[in-house]
Amino acid sequence: MTQAPAGYTRFVLSGADVVALGTCADAVRRAIGERSLYAYAATHPARRELRGRGAAYAVPLPDGQTRVVVRHSRHGGLLAPVTGDRFLPPTRAPHELKTALRLTDSGVATPEVIAYATYPAGTLLRRSDVATREVVGGSDLGAVLAGAMPPEARASVWTATAELLHTLERAGARHPDLNVGNVLIVENGDGSRRALVLDVDRMVFGRANDRRIGAANIARLVRSMRKLRSQGRLTVTDDEMEKLAVLATKRGSQE
Repeated sequence: MTQAPAGYTRFVLSGADVVALGTCADAVRRAIGERSLYAYAATHPARRELRGRGAAYAVPLPDGQTRVVVRHSRHGGLLAPVTGDRFLPPTRAPHELKTALRLTDSGVATPEVIAYATYPAGTLLRRSDVATREVVGGSDLGAVLAGAMPPEARASVWTATAELLHTLERAGARHPDLNVGNVLIVENGDGSRRALVLDVDRMVFGRANDRRIGAANIARLVRSMRKLRSQGRLTVTDDEMEKLAVLATKRGSQE
């Protein structure tokens, strides 16, 4: 059993291998009990369902103070029907925690990982759940762009997204699945907006300030916009996408 990162504690409960933020460890213990963290969230009477690769649930932990989003880890791609939710140990969950901590230390906005738990899935494989701190008032970039808003508000969305892309490049972080659903937009009290990156379990790091990494992230995000636009699910212009790329690149050149 490897050591938990600083500020986190590790314990075994009812067969689950759990790593939790120290201040939330007792609440996580109570949530898991004799079931999984995801089962706790999926059956909570105050749960709020979020759609993605399978349902995630926003719920309060038993302490009544900490709100989390709990996601059950699943494979994507062509092998998903075969591999489903089973992973070789230690699963992607430890990497997600390590990545989230590194991103935060590098100035990249991403939700705080509160806990993860892995469970036996047969002789060799394991399943996992990850709980991140809920960011209240956030909506994914696709939902934001699909809604009606004044031009100045829409401009602030692009500014926040460009800033996120720039911080990812500065950290040397490449997100292989950077789509509009993995960018969370939050409105600040002064009318400005900030963007957070989600689903970082497959993120990889290269050289800091590598323009190729920045270009790859931009291209991946723009590709997802074009795909949704072709399906009639998103209204975004070529000019807006081009300006996003220019703005993200310009921010990097100003440092």
